[in-house]
Amino acid sequence: SKKSEYGLRALLELTQFYDDRPLRRSEISEKQQIPLGFLEGILLSLKHAGVLASRPGVDGGYRLIKAPEQVSLGQIIRTLDGPLAPIPCVSQTAYQTCQDCPYANERHCPIQTIMLEVRNAISSILDHYTLRDFSKTSLELQKPRSKRTVKKSHTAKSLIPKS
Repeated sequence: SKKSEYGLRALLELTQFYDDRPLRRSEISEKQQIPLGFLEGILLSLKHAGVLASRPGVDGGYRLIKAPEQVSLGQIIRTLDGPLAPIPCVSQTAYQTCQDCPYANERHCPIQTIMLEVRNAISSILDHYTLRDFSKTSLELQKPRSKRTVKKSHTAKSLIPKS
């Protein structure tokens, strides 16, 4: 979602200043081109989730309170958007039984089987990467092409079992 995209962009900025100083909302908004009103809600959600702290005043702003290597991208997206699962009956964090599904009382649900694989692939990728990894990737992409290092990425395709 746009909320997660903006949240990850804001956290990218905050990760770069993790050991330095708090960042003001206006700094993050300007640097990452995020509408200030939208950013305020995102930062509050991340603060309530225990990822950020804020301090008022001239030297105030937002900062990460957990080390970037302790915060997964999956945690951030779950905080901002809710469960990663495409349908509630395969969610690990917000499981709900299907009320109107003709397969709800059956042993096998063809929809659930595929959607569970989708949820597992998404979760495996997003829970594998931390804010530190995300920040390193961003810094690497800012280098000129000739100076970038080539690194095998963790892709969804590599996680899906072959039939």
